[in-house]
Amino acid sequence: PISTFSRVWSQVLSAMASAERVFTVLDLKPETGSSAQEGYIELPRLEGEVVFENVSFAYKPGEQVLSGISFKVSPGETIALVGPTGAGKTTIINLLARFYQPSSGKITVDGYDLAEVSLPSYRSQLGIVLQDTLIFSGTIKDNLLFGKPDATMDEVVRAAKAACIHDFIESLPKGYDSEVTERGTNLSAGQRQLLAFARAILADPRILILDEATSSVDPETEQLIQQALKTLLKGRTSFIIAHRLSTVRSADRIMVIEDGQITESGTHDELVALGGRYANLYQAQFRRA
Repeated sequence: PISTFSRVWSQVLSAMASAERVFTVLDLKPETGSSAQEGYIELPRLEGEVVFENVSFAYKPGEQVLSGISFKVSPGETIALVGPTGAGKTTIINLLARFYQPSSGKITVDGYDLAEVSLPSYRSQLGIVLQDTLIFSGTIKDNLLFGKPDATMDEVVRAAKAACIHDFIESLPKGYDSEVTERGTNLSAGQRQLLAFARAILADPRILILDEATSSVDPETEQLIQQALKTLLKGRTSFIIAHRLSTVRSADRIMVIEDGQITESGTHDELVALGGRYANLYQAQFRRA
């Protein structure tokens, strides 16, 4: 009886913690622009131009994270954000995804003020691939369709081939109907990332965010990841955050973020020749390798 009570009590505590998180979500207010009835602009299909105009932001009053950030990204351009932890890289991405509003300044996409557009019409054209890939319990096909629920099987297969994961899927006994566990624990880190890439390719976003999406890749899938990455970035505006500078070498532009400001901007070769912060970071990683 005592062991049973102990087990049940543990389950009760776990359930209470889960219930608290559920109620926290239920208490959240809807995001501004989350409803078409609110008069926000419904975006057409985007070209992908992104402009930050003198953007500043603070998570808490008096604790400035970004200070007057300004830059313009052309449609289809790949931008890499590099810098130390806490410099403001992820904050730029959070503002671009409209998880937060700037404290001052303006962000536009194709000339539309991001604060004035409807979230569904914007986020349906925004893709995000994180280091901790969202894989849920179900089939591989179900996980891929999460990116585009109405996709045909032919589209799913094409996306998987483009992401270099099709051959692995076909090697499984049930192919695309093979089951994956919660968080994809029965897959390698590289396989999870390739699935995430395939999902993003299937969704075909106009603006793509990769936040440390290649940082925990096993050696056997490194080459596949790099090949899939080229396909994923092609034809869309992309922002990459990566500590592994080998991932960002081919970016159209690399921006070094330090203390909430852009301190260097240019191609890999330009920044190495500059001999500044990026060059030092690159040389340090090259020596360790």
